[in-house]
Parts: sequence; structure tokens; C-alpha cells
Amino acid sequence: MYKIAVLPGDGIGPEIVPEAIKVLEAVSRLYDIEFQYTEALIGGAAIDKRGQALPPETLELCYQSDAVLLGSVGGPKWDTLPAEKRPETAALLPLRKKLGLYANLRPAYLFAPLAEASPLKKEVVSGTDLLIVRELTGGLYFGEKKREKTATGEVAYDTMVYTTEEIERIVRLAFTIARQRRRHLTSVDKANVLTSSRLWRDTVERLKNEYPDVTVTHMYVDNCAMQLVRRPDQFDVIVTENTFGDILSDQASVLTGSLGMIPSASIGGRVALYEPAGGSAPDIAGQQKANPLAMILSAAMMLKYSFKLDQAAAAVESAVDRVLAEGYRTQDIYSPGTKVVGTAAMGDLVRQELERETRWKKS
Repeated sequence: MYKIAVLPGDGIGPEIVPEAIKVLEAVSRLYDIEFQYTEALIGGAAIDKRGQALPPETLELCYQSDAVLLGSVGGPKWDTLPAEKRPETAALLPLRKKLGLYANLRPAYLFAPLAEASPLKKEVVSGTDLLIVRELTGGLYFGEKKREKTATGEVAYDTMVYTTEEIERIVRLAFTIARQRRRHLTSVDKANVLTSSRLWRDTVERLKNEYPDVTVTHMYVDNCAMQLVRRPDQFDVIVTENTFGDILSDQASVLTGSLGMIPSASIGGRVALYEPAGGSAPDIAGQQKANPLAMILSAAMMLKYSFKLDQAAAAVESAVDRVLAEGYRTQDIYSPGTKVVGTAAMGDLVRQELERETRWKKS
């Protein structure tokens, strides 16, 4: 039995998380696996009911679980709070830090039926299959911050700090993952300007000798941003620091047709966290317009990385592919000639396709 901490959070979170559980329940029946779900508050919902974005009982539940399934946090309701009390900074960042989740894995894989949904030309995005490995607990987001009055106004600063140890562990993970894929690693930095990036590049250069079977390319972050939309098929695994990874992974979502198609896994500690890459989308919350596929694909990543159930994970991904091939779409990935369905209907379709295909293979 696998214990899963379920944190729906805010915005569309409470709509998309049930769809992932719906699919996981089908996996449970089809593969004779038992999942135990325990729900808890996080983000703005926790602020409203517990007075803090990450209540102690939520953190303790995460510690006691085998994996964490997270919907989303934040929204306009809490945007006026002090920065240190907002859901994004008071829940997500400390949760990642306390669970030791130093690496975020965010794939950008274009399902063939969605080639027309991308704003880029079909011939540019076809064949896109890359993975961004983002350092998650260092850099600007966790460095010293300060804002104070001066004689002429204000001064503010954020400090980007990286140690050799922090860089080594994320780069080694990226090399290991590249070995399991197409053996090409692109390390992204800004070594022509930033001292921290020069340490990053020097560390990658030193470690690459331990992985002679992996080809290494260094690329400045601004060039990488251009290359992602110019020729994305050149990338296999991209490894980069926290801020660059945050930006590039959102940009990469354009390649797949929508941010609603991008799952993610935050790993490194005993308990990993799985969440869709998109935000809380408060403008469509409660309207059954949200795309649940990133949440469902995040659950597939959980099956693969936390539970080592590769066959079940592949079955979920295949079910998503077939539903898309049949022409079903949520509004964000709609193109002329396809059929728009709501959040729950899309979850039902994936579940049904998973059950149909799996039973056929077993018969």
C-alpha cells in the first residue's frame, strides 16, 4: 500500500486533483495496487482556515507519506499579503526545502495530436521530447533578500548563492537521467556575466569526465530561450539553476500546446512532490474549464519515480495520447475540428481509455 498526501490547494487545484485520483483508482484496480489518500490544506485555503499557508499537520502528513500530490496554490485573494506570508512563498518554497526536494523534473513532450495546438509551426515543434532538470532549493529564491529606504527612494536586492555541493548533486542527477534517455545534456548558465554561473560551468566541466557516454553542451540562458522556440528537437536533457529553470520550463510549455499539458516532479528527499506546472488559474476556477491532463501526467510521474511502477505510468501516458488522438480537448488546447470537453469529462475519458486498453492487453 502506498500512502499519498493529497493537497488540492487553491484555484483549479480542487478540480484537477480529483481527476488524477480517478485515474489512479483505475490503476489500483487494474494492477492490484492499493493507494491510501489523505487530504490536507495548503496555500490560501490553509491561510483561510488555519491562519498559515503550510500548517504543521500538513507538513507532518507529507513526512509520513510515500508521495505528495499537489494541485496549486495562490490567487488574487492573497496577493495583498506580505511577501513572506503569501501562499507561493510561505507554502511551496518551505515545503520543497523541508522535504529536501532539490530537483524539479519538468518534461516537455509534444503528443502528436497536439501539434496544431502549439502557436509554433508544426514542423518546428514536431518531435519535441525534452526534460528540464531545475535546481530547486538554491539560488535567488533562497538567497538573502533586503529592501530598505534610502535618501532618494528605496533599494532592494536578492542574492544568488550556490555551493559546489548544490551544483554537483543536481548535475549528477541530470547526467544519470540523460544516460536513461538520449545521452545528451545541455547545461544552461550565464557564465559570461555571473560568478555563480562560472562556478556552475566549472563544476559541469569537471563532472563530465565521469560520464564519457553523455555528450555535454554549454549554453547561455538567453540563447537557450531562443533555441527552445527555434529548434527544440536539439534538446534532450537541460540542467540549470533555479531561476533560469523556472522561466525556461514555462517557456517550454508553449511547445506542447499549453501549460496545462506540463507535469512535474520535485525529487531528492525520501518523499517526492508531484504537481502540474501551471498555476492556480483563478480566472477559470470552478467552471470545469481547467485542463486536468498535467495533473494526471504528474500522477503518472509519481507512479514511475516514487513507486517504480513503470508499466502503469506508461499505460496512463498512453491513455492520454489515445484520448487526444480521438479528438477530445479542453478549451486551452482546442483547435478547429476537435471536441471540447470539461475537466471531469476529460478525466473520465482517460480513465475509460486506460481501463479499455489494459483489459485488452490482459485478455
